[in-house]
Amino acid sequence: MPLAMWDFDHCDPKRCSGKKLARLRVVNIIRTTHRFRGIVLSPNGTQAVSPADRSIVAEHGLAVVDCSWARLEDVPFKKLKTSHDRLLPYLVATNPVNYGRPWKLNCAEAFAACFYITGFPEYAEEVLGKFKWGHAFAKVNGELLRLYSGCKDSTEVVKVQNEWLDKIEQEQVQRQANGV
Repeated sequence: MPLAMWDFDHCDPKRCSGKKLARLRVVNIIRTTHRFRGIVLSPNGTQAVSPADRSIVAEHGLAVVDCSWARLEDVPFKKLKTSHDRLLPYLVATNPVNYGRPWKLNCAEAFAACFYITGFPEYAEEVLGKFKWGHAFAKVNGELLRLYSGCKDSTEVVKVQNEWLDKIEQEQVQRQANGV
């Protein structure tokens, strides 16, 4: 399964999961001008990754844009030659840098999330297995990943995500009402 990454050097190289995967030769670092025909996990995506993307992942692989959320304006997104930009739905990070923060996944978690959602759990576990904290990702997000992987398309993934977020909000309101 081809895995690739555009690296914009926004991360601490010692803590960057993408760079570690590249050092382990699991991920290829590609140039800005390189075309990637598979699924690209990017803030520029207009739809969520879903099980409908399985054949694209199987045929062409998966790539991430490795950049800092705080420096998105520094990334030349228009130069990236992509065919299938996707967003990840709501998931919680388990990496040491952003543990417990929603939507703050690192590269390894992003690859794994896409693999789980598109029906390739063995690849997700292989990627996460390279990290001491990797086992926690499926434990923390297991129910959501199961729900997302059971959807048929992006619209359904977003619906499931929004229902989950509503549930979280209702639970928070209930806890506050109970003084907990």
